[in-house]
Amino acid sequence: MKGHTQGQSKLSLAGFGFNGYPAAVLQVPGLARLTIVFLTGAFLASCATSPTVTHNSPKLPRMNVRTTAYCTTERGGGGKHNAIGMYLSGRNVISAASDWSRFPLGTRFRLVDTNQEYIIDDYGGALVGTNTIDLFKNSRREVKQWGVRHVDIDILQWGSDTESLKILGPRTKHKKVRRMVAALNSKKTPMELADKRL
Repeated sequence: MKGHTQGQSKLSLAGFGFNGYPAAVLQVPGLARLTIVFLTGAFLASCATSPTVTHNSPKLPRMNVRTTAYCTTERGGGGKHNAIGMYLSGRNVISAASDWSRFPLGTRFRLVDTNQEYIIDDYGGALVGTNTIDLFKNSRREVKQWGVRHVDIDILQWGSDTESLKILGPRTKHKKVRRMVAALNSKKTPMELADKRL
């Protein structure tokens, strides 16, 4: 090494500007230095916090679903916007479409294999009456690569039937939307239906 003599038996990290330890610690003989490093590491490890795991914590609902994929440039697609008028997202939490009577608007889920997180913010006519979830992809190439897959998903949060009905209500001129609305209304209790008629 440049600047050091061949006969030098100890390597001094202080000479290289190593600032992980004070220079006084680096000058201590090998065994003492190792002891200090070990004790420092043990102390720091004891200060670390780890998440508490309770055996009573509920598991996330897991299910196996059929998935397909779509993008903004598909023929017959809805363009760049989802059913609530926002841009489709292909970033942190990715857009997905479903029959909202099965997976309501706002349902968040994670693909077990890829750990990608999605939110139901769109629907499609071909999905009505099925448990298929259509995953948004950024390109046609990604759509083709995905194809049709049966995957395990963890439901992180169920969406809202009420919010789904608010969006779908004004769109009931379309037969597929009417089917979702009827299925959502059939989930309601008789009291909720009576309140709606008043």
